[in-house]
Amino acid sequence: MSKAAFSLSRNAKAVAEQVAVTLRDRIIKRELAPGDRIVERQLSAELSVSRTPIREALKLLEADGLVKIMLHRGAVVCDFRSEDASALFDVIAVLESLAARRLCETMTAPKLQTLEDLHGQMLEHHAAGRTNDYFDLNSGIHDFIVTSAGNPELQATHEKLMIRARRGRFLAIMKPERLTQAVEEHDTLMHAFRAGDADRAALIWETHLQHTGETLADVLSQSEDS
Repeated sequence: MSKAAFSLSRNAKAVAEQVAVTLRDRIIKRELAPGDRIVERQLSAELSVSRTPIREALKLLEADGLVKIMLHRGAVVCDFRSEDASALFDVIAVLESLAARRLCETMTAPKLQTLEDLHGQMLEHHAAGRTNDYFDLNSGIHDFIVTSAGNPELQATHEKLMIRARRGRFLAIMKPERLTQAVEEHDTLMHAFRAGDADRAALIWETHLQHTGETLADVLSQSEDS
C-alpha cells in the first residue's frame, strides 16, 4: 500500500470513529430511541460525509451492542430492557467500588484537586438545571475515578460495559428524586476522599451505582409494561 493510500485509509477510519462517537451520544441521550432506524442517506447529508464511513461507524456500534444491522432494514437501535440494566449495573457497581477504594488508597493532592474541580462544576450545572452538562461532568467524574485507580484490567472491562450502560445512566437521572439522591451520594464520596477513608469510599460508590441500576430497571420496567 502506498503512503497516500495508507493516509487515506487512516483518515477514513478516523471519520468513521467520529461518526460513531456522534451516534453513541445520540443513543445515550435517547435522541435515537430503541427501535429507531438510522438512515444512512439522511445521516450522510446531515454530517457531510460519504456513506462509506457511515457504514463503518454502524459496524462499530453493532460491535458495541448499541445497534443491530438488519437485512432490508438497515441499522436499528437495540432495545435496552430492565434485565439488561440490572445485569450491567450489578457488575459496574463492584468495579467502580473497587476503583474508588484504590484511588482513595493512593490519592494525591493533584488528583483530589481535579476531583474537587469536577465536583464543583457538576454542582453548578445541577443548580442551574443544565441536565446535559451535568450528565457530562457526572460521567467525567466516574471515568476519572476508574482511570485513576491504577488498574488497566479494571479500566478496560469498565469501558466495555459502559458503552451500553451509559445510555441507562442518562435515563435514570431524568427522575428528579434520583437526581437529588445521586448528587448527595457524589457529595458524600468527596467527604470520604478528603478523609482518606477507602472503606467508606468503596461502600458509598457501590451503593451509588446500585441505586442507579435499580432506578433504571424500574424506569425501563414501567416502559415495558405500558
